[in-house]
Amino acid sequence: MQPSLLVRDSIRIAVSRLALLAVTVFPLGLVPAPAMAQVRIVEPGTTSSPAAEAGLEAVYQQGRQLEEAQQWGEAVSHYEDALKQNPQDRQLRRRHDAAKMHYDLGRRYNDRSFRQTLTALDQRQVLDLYDEVLLKIDTHHVDEPNWRRLVARGAECLSVALDEKPFRDRHLAGVSDAQIAALRRDLQQSVAGRVIRTRRDARHAVVTATQLARHHAGLPAAAVVMEFVSGAVGGLDTYSAYLTGDQLRDVYSQIDGNFVGLGIELKSDGEGLLIMGVIGGSPASQAGIVVGDRITSVDGQSTQGLSTDEAANLLQGPEGTSARLVVLGADGVNRLLNVERKHVDVPSVDDIQIVDEQHGVGYLRLVGFQRTTSRDLDRALLQLHRQGMRSLIIDLRGNPGGLLTASVEVADRFVNRGTIVSTRGRSKQEDYDYSARQVSTWRVPLVVLIDENSASASEIFAAAIRDHRRGTIVGHRSYGKGSVQGIFPLSATGAGLRLTTAKFYSPTGKPISNIGVSPDVVVREAARPVMQQATQVDPTAPRVASDVVLDAGIEAAQQLIAKR
Repeated sequence: MQPSLLVRDSIRIAVSRLALLAVTVFPLGLVPAPAMAQVRIVEPGTTSSPAAEAGLEAVYQQGRQLEEAQQWGEAVSHYEDALKQNPQDRQLRRRHDAAKMHYDLGRRYNDRSFRQTLTALDQRQVLDLYDEVLLKIDTHHVDEPNWRRLVARGAECLSVALDEKPFRDRHLAGVSDAQIAALRRDLQQSVAGRVIRTRRDARHAVVTATQLARHHAGLPAAAVVMEFVSGAVGGLDTYSAYLTGDQLRDVYSQIDGNFVGLGIELKSDGEGLLIMGVIGGSPASQAGIVVGDRITSVDGQSTQGLSTDEAANLLQGPEGTSARLVVLGADGVNRLLNVERKHVDVPSVDDIQIVDEQHGVGYLRLVGFQRTTSRDLDRALLQLHRQGMRSLIIDLRGNPGGLLTASVEVADRFVNRGTIVSTRGRSKQEDYDYSARQVSTWRVPLVVLIDENSASASEIFAAAIRDHRRGTIVGHRSYGKGSVQGIFPLSATGAGLRLTTAKFYSPTGKPISNIGVSPDVVVREAARPVMQQATQVDPTAPRVASDVVLDAGIEAAQQLIAKR
């Protein structure tokens, strides 16, 4: 795979899992959604203090309650948060992975393109698809595959599916619990008793699984094999995943920075669909929808109890069609709106302004790193320069990443020589050093704001600025996601894979994974302040003054100006 990101048969991305599993009506520049899912490779556990063990027991108890309520998205998020504090805990990792299997299955079966795949593929075709997936893993993944583990996780996913309502409703009508128990028993014995050392062995194991499933429960081969596909890829590492056709198209929309839709980010909260973000100038913005509104009905269907995925399906549609929405405002008044679906451009640079006119401190926020980011940044820099910018603050807080090359291009605007980032993978094709060029380099004093949700491509940029001593990093230690993913379309079904292909290192060779980028000036904030941004209704509204991280950034920028 070549380093260029312009070829769609393999696109390199550096983005947090938070963003890539964002379930939004639009792919908001890879903005994280409240529901997220991660799976990590199990590592040896460590001992802990009695106090820590007591805290973990409370974590387990809350997790069990979420599992019993089948709130799988919330369970995944719960265990993810716990793993940040207890990364070596084996039981947490097992519980997290189990919750993720349930969550992912629900998402797959709610996905129109995935259901079409189940209908379209016969046994030969779906086994060919499995072969193609294994070949891409073997060729591109950063680690040598453990074929037994990948097959075993696929069998676990199938076992989970046998208990899940979407799977049972579609495939197991009229099948008794005794038949399902017999299938689960024979499947476990079949995998446990096999030697699985090669891709060929893995295929044979899956063929046997399809035979057992057909014998015991009459399951179609496609339903069985797709669980092995999803299980294998999802078990590779935190960020690798099988992408349905619709998910793959969403990823490309995120990369390109445009889509057809309403222009809103939302989450399901049980009472409806809570609006978390609105793109300025989008159909939703023009209709008067604002952050904090709640959609309670779409085309006459209540949104209460819907998952975020189900809601997204209701709101999506072809360009030019309309969605009839009942929107509940913060004032308690319902509004009936007809919102037309249109082409929406997602800004990757917003909130561009001079925040300290006396000292000429410019400010902009990078939402994500997409194809248009360097172009958008150039325009913003020229705008600020004309307004008298003498120093610049770039806000990366909450930025989960995006295209690797976009982060390199942005860093290249401020670093005039040397390495920006290095990638290293199992394949020599993944070993690449990205270097700066002197052309178009801005020498303005620079401050970069980061937090614990600044991830991946954001960390590439921040680490380059730090290592080259090009600016001051202010805020909180970043996320610590130091790997690169490639997007690989599959030959059938319009689906694809997201595979971790390399790890990246800062200009001085420092790893980022599980470490992050440490700020020069540490500022802790109890809660991120609410700020009017271009993703909300009024991009010209004044900023609130309660942002302690920004205040520290302005002070750092003033100090840099004074030193010149």
